[in-house]
Amino acid sequence: VNSDNTGSHTQAVMHLLLSLQSPPGAVQEAMEVALNAGYRHVDCAYFYQNEAEIGAALQKKLGEGRLKRDELYVVSKLWNSFHAPQDVRPAFLKSLTMLKLDYLDLYLMHSPMGFPVRSSSPTPCSKQDQSPTKSSSPSLFSWQAMEKLVDEGLVKSVGVSNFNVSQLERLLSVCRIKPAANQVELHPYLTQSELVEYCKSKGIVLIAYSPFGCPALPCPVPLLENPTVKEIAQKHGKTSAQVLIRFHIQRGIAAIPKSITPARIVENAEVTGMASEPGALFRSWRLAEVLLSPERGETLHTSDGWGLVPKPSCTQQDLNS
Repeated sequence: VNSDNTGSHTQAVMHLLLSLQSPPGAVQEAMEVALNAGYRHVDCAYFYQNEAEIGAALQKKLGEGRLKRDELYVVSKLWNSFHAPQDVRPAFLKSLTMLKLDYLDLYLMHSPMGFPVRSSSPTPCSKQDQSPTKSSSPSLFSWQAMEKLVDEGLVKSVGVSNFNVSQLERLLSVCRIKPAANQVELHPYLTQSELVEYCKSKGIVLIAYSPFGCPALPCPVPLLENPTVKEIAQKHGKTSAQVLIRFHIQRGIAAIPKSITPARIVENAEVTGMASEPGALFRSWRLAEVLLSPERGETLHTSDGWGLVPKPSCTQQDLNS
């Protein structure tokens, strides 16, 4: 997958090390395994609390002379609490320091919705209804501060995450530097078809997190256990995870599989030499799109915040029909 906005190149298979529930040292160890397995696109974020251990792993490999900095594509994200323009640069520099690098390849706005800056919690909520509290700083001002990071040479590209079409349209109508990428939840149970086509038409690289489905929104049939996925995997001698990663690649979408398990990290990289039979899986995508429409699902977030994320309402019978 190429980012035409900056000339930077990203591999179609990337690696997300989400360390919020990982024991100390596990992320660094997993990152070293991933680098040895050939991963070069490293996805981080302030909120993931993984930057320090990833930075240690990167410095170890760079110090050994096994890798050159220009062979890596390192990404981090501006957390919601730092959307105020004056807080963008300090937040970025904190991530850069934790990663022990001189520059980043891509810096994403983690969400179009900002949180209050002076908060003791990374996810501050209203005491009345426990809904997320919003910052008064428009995301456009945050974006302008991010553009200045490019001007300074601190980051090569900037992008967004969790943006829907209307939010992208507003940003594109006023931005000076076009977002290079949009990282969103994307998998056969959440198709995002309109967003996929829109981003392709604008030259924005789509990055799929949770490519195996979202555990927070369980479906009666987990995606890795989907009969169609398992059938294709068995036919090609691959795992369900490998089939799903390959499916994203063939659609021109970068996929970020999450794992700190060494065997799975290596397994997720071995997706070459196979076709994922998009015809068979597209049937599941079309079915899921109907099942996950707002009329059939529950809206979890409003369109002026995170965007519309329908809650799965599919059943075992639906998926087998």
